[in-house]
Amino acid sequence: MTDSRPSLEGPPLVELDGLEVRLAGREVLRGLTGTLHGRAIGLLGPNGAGKTTLLHTILGFHSPHAGTVRVLGRDIRTEARAVRSLLGYMPENDAYIAGMSAVRFLRLMGEISGLPRAAAIERAHDALFAVGLGEARYRKLETFSLGMKQRAKLAQALVASPRLLLLDEPTNGLDPPSRQKMIDLIRQLRRAEGVSILLSSHLLRDVEECCDEVLVLHQGRIAAQCDLEAERRRNIRLFELELRGDAAGFAEGLGKLGCECAREGERRLKVVLPEGMGVEAIYRLAGERSVQLRRFHAKRDSLEDIFFQAVGETRGGR
Repeated sequence: MTDSRPSLEGPPLVELDGLEVRLAGREVLRGLTGTLHGRAIGLLGPNGAGKTTLLHTILGFHSPHAGTVRVLGRDIRTEARAVRSLLGYMPENDAYIAGMSAVRFLRLMGEISGLPRAAAIERAHDALFAVGLGEARYRKLETFSLGMKQRAKLAQALVASPRLLLLDEPTNGLDPPSRQKMIDLIRQLRRAEGVSILLSSHLLRDVEECCDEVLVLHQGRIAAQCDLEAERRRNIRLFELELRGDAAGFAEGLGKLGCECAREGERRLKVVLPEGMGVEAIYRLAGERSVQLRRFHAKRDSLEDIFFQAVGETRGGR
């Protein structure tokens, strides 16, 4: 299966260009500027950070006060219809029509999206089977469990074959088995050709499991943006050491080997190994310098570390 990550040579998946949005006279999004290229992008932030407002602005529900957003090169201000044709949207709250079966509802959503009736019917069946609801497609939506309703909302977002899926809190309220089912479906979509994902969530675990790029919003501004895949690769070579002996001399020796070192107190070092160097070089140097390594382990900054650094909070303050 081919990589569906948008080419860096073409237009970015999403480009934020000085975006400002005001609701009821209050500034909600404040000068967002940045480009997003990932196949699955996580949108994180505390409650009230502006995540849903950003999704709704991309969808055309809110008009920018200043700046704009472009989706695959299409400007939401001047090409709103073209932008909407690229999108599939899974809202946080239920948005089905009582009395309708799942397949009838999806067919209707497909027709509203511009599909001919026959194509909409075919796509409705395909989408429901894709999310594991094929056997329940003729049941009325109000009889579905919460997990099934969430998957039906995902199927609705897929029915018109979008280029970009906007998923707003897709695991909200789900029990662990239903949550895992949803995460597995999102991962499958991430691997699929021709579709990218913008996933808004307050759950760090969901984003860490599904996404390769993260945008953190805080008080309506971009607090951090990072490539998770690059962070994971970089962290493989980061180690924490606790030693007994000449720490300063040992750090100097590591520097001569090409390592990056940072002292943390009298006995602790953080060390980043250069490409091509194995950990045996650290043990060898320790033997040469008569330094005892009392503690040695790989340090991997989690998405939790990145998030709390970005919003300026500590874990104890949650």
